[in-house]
This record gives sequence, C-alpha cells and structure tokens, in this order.
Amino acid sequence: MTSTNNAAKAVTRKPPPGALKAYVASLTGTSLEYYDFAIYSVASALVFPKIFFPGNDEFVALLLSFSAFAVGYLARPIGGIIFGRLGDKIGRKYVLVFTLVLIGVATVLIGALPDYSVIGVAAPTILVLLRLAQGIGVGGEWGGAVLLSSEFGDPNKRGFWSSAAQIGPPAGNLMANGVLAILAASLSDEAFLSWGWRVAFLASALLVVFGLVIRLKLEETPVFKAIQAHGDRPKAPIKEVFTTQPKALVAAALSRVCPDILYALFTVFVAVYATKELGMTTGNVLSAILIGSAFQLFLIPAAGALTDRFNRRWVYGIAAAATAAYIPLFFLMIQGKSVAMLTIGTVIGLALHAFMYGPQAAFITEQFPARLRYAGSSLAYTLAGVIGGAVAPIIFTALYGAAGGGWYLIAVYILVASVVTIVGMLLGRDPKPEEDVRLMQGTHAQPAA
Repeated sequence: MTSTNNAAKAVTRKPPPGALKAYVASLTGTSLEYYDFAIYSVASALVFPKIFFPGNDEFVALLLSFSAFAVGYLARPIGGIIFGRLGDKIGRKYVLVFTLVLIGVATVLIGALPDYSVIGVAAPTILVLLRLAQGIGVGGEWGGAVLLSSEFGDPNKRGFWSSAAQIGPPAGNLMANGVLAILAASLSDEAFLSWGWRVAFLASALLVVFGLVIRLKLEETPVFKAIQAHGDRPKAPIKEVFTTQPKALVAAALSRVCPDILYALFTVFVAVYATKELGMTTGNVLSAILIGSAFQLFLIPAAGALTDRFNRRWVYGIAAAATAAYIPLFFLMIQGKSVAMLTIGTVIGLALHAFMYGPQAAFITEQFPARLRYAGSSLAYTLAGVIGGAVAPIIFTALYGAAGGGWYLIAVYILVASVVTIVGMLLGRDPKPEEDVRLMQGTHAQPAA
C-alpha cells in the first residue's frame, strides 16, 4: 500500500514525459475533426434544406436535412465498435490517424458535391453516405483522443488531462462558425448558397494535413505499453465490455444524454428558432454561438480540473439539474428579440454544457478497466449519441411544430434528459487512480521482453 501511495504522489508531482505534447495533440486533432462535424451541423440548419432537399415545403425540407444530420450520430456506434476494438488491441495512435483521414476526406467530398439542381436525387443520397463516413470516423475518434491525453497525464488529475479532447468540439465549432460567419457577412445570400458554404468544407483539407503531422509524431500511451508488457490485451474487447461491464456501460452512456441534447439545442436548433420565430439574422445566431464557444475553451478544462478537487459525479449532476431549470429562463430571455439577450443566453447555456462536458471524458473512461477503456468508452459515447444528439434536432423541430412555434415542450424534453443523466451519475463509480498506478508499477517490475 505504501509503495502505491508513493507512486501516486510521484505521478502527481510530475506527469509522465510527453503528457503536454499528448494534450496538445488530442486537443488539436479533435478540434480539426469537430470543425468538419460542426460545419455540417450549421449547414444542415441553414444551407442543405435549400440546395439538397428542394421541392418540399420549408418544414419538411428542414426535417429531411436534420435526418441526414442524424445519420452521422447513428453511424457513430459502428465507428465505436470497429475502432474501439482496434484501439484496445493494436493501440491508440494508429487508430487516431485513420479516423482523422476518414473524416477529412468525407468533409472535402461534401464540399465538392454537386447539389440537387445538378445531379438530382443522387445529391442527397451521396450526402447521406458521406455523412455516414463522418459519423463512423467520429465514433472511433473520441475514445482514442481522450485516452491519448489522459493516459499520458496524471491519473489523479484525470478530469483536467482528459479535457483536452473535450475542448475539440467548441474549438472546432468556433472555427467552423467563424469561417461561416465571415463568408455569410462578406457574400450575398445567393453567393453563399451557391458556392460560399463550400469554402468552409474544402478548407478542412489543410487542417487534416496539419493534424496528421502532429499525430504521426506521437508515441503510444504509457498505459497501453504497460498492457502490452503484461500480455493483457483483450481478444474480444467489445464482447468483454458487454458481458463484464454492463453497469459501467449504462452509467457512462446515460451521462452523455443531457450534455449531448443541450449542445444540439444551442448549436443547431437555436439557429432555426431565432431566425424563423424571432426574425433574427443568420449572422446574429452565428455570432452568439461563436462567443459561447469561445468561453467554453476555458470553461471546459476548468470544469475538468474542478472535478479533480471536488466529487466529479456531484459537480456533473448539479450542472445537469441547473440545465433543466435554466432552459425555460433562456427562452423567456430571448422573447424580446434582443441580440444581446440571445448572446448572453447562449453563453450561459454553453457554460452549463461545459460543466458537464469538461469532466465527461474522465467520468466515462474511469468507469472501465484500462484494458477495456477504448472499447468501453467508445461504445458508451456512441450509443448515447443515438438517443441524444442524433435525434435531438429532429425532436426539437417536431416539438416546435407541435407546439405551434412554442418552446414549452422543448423545455420538458431537456428536463427528461437532465434526469436521465443524473441517473447515470448515481449508477457510476468514483475515480480510482490507483488502478493506473499499480499497472505502471507492474510494468516497471516486469518490463517487456
């Protein structure tokens, strides 16, 4: 016990070599990949209904566009299964390189895809297939990116170190909305719909090359090297997660529901509500999301670090409860059609998201033993996305239509999501950093041949 405690203190004083480099690589890689994902999210609300799903009334076109958006989430479990299995068998590094290429290529092809007026029904068909590829890539990306930074970092500070991958979505969202806002402000509506939106998609090619250079220079994580040294890599990690870790899988998956749906509300549906119901401009909405995402860049790692000092599950659960209480207030705030109130409301909403999303990676990964972390984390993350972010924009739109443009049913939907996530907190376990310490001790005692 004494040697374990001493090792834990040593790890706390000085993270393993390469921890900072891994943190930057995790943050950079996921930022680039979520840039690709974010530009699709915004385009699905503002562009695709008009150019890929014409010939329908406006409401139906929007539902069709959001259905294509949902395909990306529905495909994530496929990526979680494929790449989660590989990540626990062959390591984190090479899986992350492949997911980056997959998402990047799919995004560039979307940018070059002719619209409905040129190739007819083939246009939305190909769009859905490319969205499928994006989703598969993201499904395999998240688990590896989280492990990349957390397994190099201090296990006693997993909330902070794991937050690197969590900064990716707001950073990518910031870049995507920034590019789209500049294009929308500098081009006419006709030019933006004709070719301007494509610039944001095609630009991802440069970002992917940059991300590849960083990831190819990385080493494998110390924890996976330790697993290799013990000869303890699982033969069938997916099966083993389902048969030996059912409670962990359920807890981790439920933890994702509220933040997933909340993020879809503020980055996708609010764009629809503010422009159609309140008469605001696309630029107003994009600016609000941009500012909210900028705050998240700092709030997410701060929230992760906070849960290293205070009980992670309690902080997470309080943020979920606060979300349920805040949503009605948000919609009341913006009824005056004030751009300032929309911006403030979005910043607060994304701040609440940050206090769940920041510690989320640590909470999910620490539910599983090290040898099953990639598979377990990927499955939990992607399966939750199917009932969370995948269908959220569709449900928001349907509830919005059912309420005749009202927001009350949407507030109830968020309340249910908050309760689901709180249940996940109650089912989950607290951090056990000593598990990694013992694994690393064993590696030093029994080096690889």
